[in-house]
Formats: sequence, C-alpha cells, structure tokens
Amino acid sequence: MWRMIPAATSSAGPFAAIGDVLGTIWTNAVTPVDPPSNLMVIGMCAVALIVVLYRPLWHVTRHVITIAHEASHGLGALLTGRKLEGIRLHSDTSGLTVSRGKPRGPGMVITAFAGYVGPGLIGLGAAWLLKLGYAVGLLWLLVALLALLLLQIRNWFGLWSILVSGTALVFVTWFLEPEVQSAVAYAVTWFLLLGAVRPVFELQIQRSRGQARTSDADMLARLTGVGGLFWVAMFLLVTLGALTLGGAWILGVALYFGSSAPERAPGITPWA
Repeated sequence: MWRMIPAATSSAGPFAAIGDVLGTIWTNAVTPVDPPSNLMVIGMCAVALIVVLYRPLWHVTRHVITIAHEASHGLGALLTGRKLEGIRLHSDTSGLTVSRGKPRGPGMVITAFAGYVGPGLIGLGAAWLLKLGYAVGLLWLLVALLALLLLQIRNWFGLWSILVSGTALVFVTWFLEPEVQSAVAYAVTWFLLLGAVRPVFELQIQRSRGQARTSDADMLARLTGVGGLFWVAMFLLVTLGALTLGGAWILGVALYFGSSAPERAPGITPWA
C-alpha cells in the first residue's frame, strides 16, 4: 500500500521548507504504485462515460477538454517554431489560441490539426503512465502542465478555469488517501480518452448545419486543399485509436494484476 511520504521537518527557514515540500512531491511522483482493483478501473470508466454522454454533466466538464484542446494548439505552434501569443478559454466551452508566424505551410497545418487530437493523445500518454504505475506522478504532471499553461492565459475565465482545475488536482494529490488519488487518476485518464471523441462528432454536426465555417477542419481544408470532411475523419481516427490503445493498456494491466497478482514475484511487473 502506497502512502504519502512526509517531508522531514526542518528549522532552516522557508527555503528549506519549500525544498522539503518539493522533495516530498518528487519522491511520491516517481514512486510506482500497484494498480487498483479491476472493479475500480471499470467503475471509473463507467463514470467517465456517463459524464461524457449525459449532456448537463458534459456541458460543465467539457471545459477540461477545451483546456487540453487549446493547450495542444499552443504546443503545436511552439514545436513548429511559431510564436505563441496567448490562449483564451470561454464560458461556452470554446477557446482561442493565437500564434504568430507564416500564414501557410506545415507549421500552420500541424498547429491546426493538434487541437482535436490533443485531448486523446494526452489521455494516451496518461494511460501509458498508469500502465507504468505512476498514478500519483500523473496527477502531479498535470498540475505542472496547468501551471505552465497559466502563463499563456489571456482572459479572466481562462484564468479561473485553470486555477480551479489545478487547485482540485493539488487537493487530491496532497490531502486525499492513496486509493482516492489512484481513482482520480484513472477517472481523469478515461475522461480524456472518451471525452476526446465526442467533440469530433459535435464538430461534424455543426459543419453539416453550416455553423462551423471557421472550424479547425475547415481551416485545414483551406490550408491543404483537402476537404474538411477528410480532416474530421482524421480527427476521429486518431481519437478512437488513442481510446482503443489507451483503454487496452489500462485494462490489460488491471486484469493482469487481478488474475495473477498472488503468483507474481515481488518487484516483478509486466512492463519491466
């Protein structure tokens, strides 16, 4: 059973205390933990699925997907040499990422493509960390990423969204029991994997009604000369692929331990 490792008390002043806290965070973030029960893993999947499918809950939690979407645009811009000017998150769950650079070319294509596939790929990375046993490390990594994203936020609602999300994760990782921390890590991962798919369908519904002429798919169509429907299909292919692979990683590890944990030697894991 994993527990939070308390920091050593120190009388050397505030800087030493901060060092102790950071040391505690680092130690627990890089310490692998055993996966939870199969029931909990499947239960968190069911909870995430309900949140994604039930419209009133989705309307609130979709902000998390928007954060991942706009952060992915920003990362795409930075990786392709564009200058990131800022990110805005809006109360209607829309967002806007502004970058400066060439108006056409591979950089713009990658930046535009990254948004809809970003949440699924982030979820896939989260599933990989869970596969390795770093459930708590995943939560702290998300806190760090939100802190970096905060530097690029350019409106009050976006600031509030990031602060609320980050505060909730810090509360979970610092104050709650290991079992709850693990459950939250799995729930967040399932939500990213499942929640990445629904916006793609919503996008195509809006496009079919003529309501999304400035969407990422239509921007990609103008940049490449390939129809917007093709790009919607690509978004769907990537997000469904991430869900399939990420879900297989999560369920595979859980089922492995659930069926053979009593027989495995101490310290031996299936991913070693």
